[in-house]
Amino acid sequence: MPSPASPTLSVSDLNRQARQLLERGFGDCWVEGEISGLARPASGHLYFSLKDAKAQVKCAFFRNRASLSRVPLKDGDRIKVRGRVSIFEPRGDYQLIVDAVQPSGEGELMAAYERLKRQLEAEGVFANARPLPYPPRHLALITSPTGAAIRDVLAVLRARWPMLRVSVFPAPVQGKEAPPALIRALALINRQARQAASQRNDLADRDPMDDRETFDAILITRGGGSLEDLWAFNDQHLARAIYHSTLPVMAAIGHEVDFTLAEFAADVRAPTPSAAAERLVPDRRDLQETLAQQSRRLTRAWQGRFNAESQRLDHLRARLRHPGERLAQQRQWLAALDQRLRLAMHQRLKHEHQRVDAATRRLATHDPSRTLRQSREQVERLHQRLEAAQHQQLRQSRQRLEGVARELNAVSPLAVLGRGYSILQDDDGQVIRAASQTQPGQTLTARLGDGRLKLEVKRRLKR
Repeated sequence: MPSPASPTLSVSDLNRQARQLLERGFGDCWVEGEISGLARPASGHLYFSLKDAKAQVKCAFFRNRASLSRVPLKDGDRIKVRGRVSIFEPRGDYQLIVDAVQPSGEGELMAAYERLKRQLEAEGVFANARPLPYPPRHLALITSPTGAAIRDVLAVLRARWPMLRVSVFPAPVQGKEAPPALIRALALINRQARQAASQRNDLADRDPMDDRETFDAILITRGGGSLEDLWAFNDQHLARAIYHSTLPVMAAIGHEVDFTLAEFAADVRAPTPSAAAERLVPDRRDLQETLAQQSRRLTRAWQGRFNAESQRLDHLRARLRHPGERLAQQRQWLAALDQRLRLAMHQRLKHEHQRVDAATRRLATHDPSRTLRQSREQVERLHQRLEAAQHQQLRQSRQRLEGVARELNAVSPLAVLGRGYSILQDDDGQVIRAASQTQPGQTLTARLGDGRLKLEVKRRLKR
């Protein structure tokens, strides 16, 4: 029992501390169960209970998260929710604050997703973080040509930055055929970019505006859908193709709560296609407003500078003296400088004469002809020694070479042939070492010390 001296909590304090303990203790967790008592008030929030055979827990799915969910909810559905345990303080209700919902059947896909994610992360496929050019000049857009994503992206880009050039590379974004098609589109874009860069490098006098022909960013996107709908973007080969792309890649797959492996492999991830377009380019209207503000600031600064310079000019006019007086001062200053220059030149010339006389005397006491004669004699002696050493080295090398040649000739197979032996070979050039390797009627070649013979085997003799 608490002692009477223990502090007494109010109900609000108790519920607040209990909520804080629960939220810190559990964090995010996944809970699976059946929906019961689903309520949809006008606020847009969803309230329901999640139950199994033995227990139930109240759940709150607030509008900002519920609006992003693609899973339709109804009583009796079996689902999995991700959320955090909390308490609704005014009533003291224990509840689960839901962040995301998925059908219960997605468990196997999620397990496969987690395995692939760990594998690719270990390979370093998720290490890309290259910045995208802002704004890009030429964007390569990979998406379905009939989906809502392409309409959203192009509408936002036209509204915000109509001077951006966009090339659409259509590809399926759902089903088994989607990953190979997306990989081919990535390869085609990178190949065209490399070819364009190579052609520009080959042109000495290229126009800098030709850079608009080269892609400098890739956006791969599609709208929302179920986990199965988005599964093409969890393909490991597609993730590696994005990682190895030479151009930076932005990925915007599904909604904000969707995270595919393609997005982890991309350099930049955007929560939705529209958000991707907004992140790629600035809003021209904001730039126009900024430009107008800068123009107004420049006008004010120019006017202030003009006023200040006008005052300065008035002040200088008041200080201005007659030009004749200024010219007289300059003449006096130039005359003084001329006199100082003449005196300095005279002193410098005298000093240089003295240096030349001293150098002449030192030169006379150090005649180089004797040193030069001694050096010539030493060079001649060294030349004679070098020639003698070269002749001696040449004789020794010739003697060693003749000895080696004699030794080599002694062991040469050609010398053996010269002593009366021969080498038999068949038509394939194989050496015949035993009579058993031949057949009667077989043609052989005999190599002698001098020439070759063509022989025919009549019969094989016993030893």
